[in-house]
Amino acid sequence: MDWYPLYNSLRIAAISTVVIFFAGLAAAYYIARLPRLVKGLLDVVLTLPLVLPPTVAGYLLLRLLGPNRPLGAWVLAQFDLKLVMHWWSAIFATVVVAFPLMYRTARGAFESFDGTLSAAGKTLGLSNTYIFWRIRLPACRQGVLAGTVLAFARALGEYGATSMIAGYTPGRTATISTTVYQLWRTGDDAPAMRWVLMNVAISAVVLLAVNILERKNRGRWSR
Repeated sequence: MDWYPLYNSLRIAAISTVVIFFAGLAAAYYIARLPRLVKGLLDVVLTLPLVLPPTVAGYLLLRLLGPNRPLGAWVLAQFDLKLVMHWWSAIFATVVVAFPLMYRTARGAFESFDGTLSAAGKTLGLSNTYIFWRIRLPACRQGVLAGTVLAFARALGEYGATSMIAGYTPGRTATISTTVYQLWRTGDDAPAMRWVLMNVAISAVVLLAVNILERKNRGRWSR
């Protein structure tokens, strides 16, 4: 059995989750403090991939990153590098598609944060960076953790945008989702089902680990 789709899916999801984690935290933190009108406009822009069909998001990425398109052509001319049809091209797709899950969840957590805790920290001379990482983020940890897990799970199972921007090449760009589709298309139902069950098992393990971690955190903070 070729294990490349598993390895490729996990590394794409892991890298995407790291990018989404920091980008989502930054966007959620700063946008939550903006005026309502500006926040509403940015919300529409940043959460649009959540409601768009993944193939539409993939098409728009191709329009931007393709070798004959603005950004893709510039990168190709400057660095002789195509941004599409590589294994790492899928990272662009998974970041765009999964980012809204992290952003919306983290923003909701930050908006429910008790601002008096931050004000108290400032009266003690604590920096904004310290307050964010040591006070605000621990207080909002459950929402942030939920957003991170949702983003990882979404990135792991992403198909539509990934298939358009990275394609399917066995041993090079294949992921679990694209492999399942290709196996189903060729009538190989048994191996397709094995990959489906593996994806379900990985997602279940991730969610179980998060639940255990949340219980440990609640027990620690309740002492």
